[in-house]
Amino acid sequence: MGIKAVIFDLDGVICSTDEIHYRAWKAIADAEGIPFEREDNERLRGVSRLRSLEIILEKAGRTYSPEEKEALAEKKNRIYVDGLSAIDPSSIDPGARKALDYLRERGIKKAIGSSSKNTMRILERLGIRGEFDVIVDGNDIRRSKPDPEVFSLAADRLGLPHGECLVVEDAVAGIESAHGAGCLSFAIKDARKCPLKDYEGEDAGDIVPLLERLGR
Repeated sequence: MGIKAVIFDLDGVICSTDEIHYRAWKAIADAEGIPFEREDNERLRGVSRLRSLEIILEKAGRTYSPEEKEALAEKKNRIYVDGLSAIDPSSIDPGARKALDYLRERGIKKAIGSSSKNTMRILERLGIRGEFDVIVDGNDIRRSKPDPEVFSLAADRLGLPHGECLVVEDAVAGIESAHGAGCLSFAIKDARKCPLKDYEGEDAGDIVPLLERLGR
């Protein structure tokens, strides 16, 4: 036993696109006359695009058809993708860069487990797509976090027992997903509130002393 691989969430762990997401959802909500502030945005962390839209529409004054929901979700994605033009290699979180370098030097496998369908685009903008052994994103799964599918699939594609994979997450839903998949979890930021976490730290770089203590 022991940790043989680390599976990273993307948004909020490798880099932060929270502000881009917030501005895109805010534009949609404002156009529809729906109240939406930063505290509302916290409920969207770690969940799929359509589920995020459904949460926003809870405050709407009318019911939306499936076709209308799909159109709004696509409109949000276009706004979000336009905002990604600001992302470049300098956008990588310093703690994440430290963790990735450590894992590479020691030959520990690395994976991405994200609900975002824009994962490949973001990794390419960051210049790190080739650093990961496995990438699982919103295009590969049917159920978003907190369902365990994304991390179960990542561990399976790594060819490892789930209990030998450490998931790094910044959202409570992500820790719940990792727990459900039978993976170990390392919580940062808002995810530290989740009682299901196995370890915690300030950022992804704090997995380095953890792995050193565990002899990795």
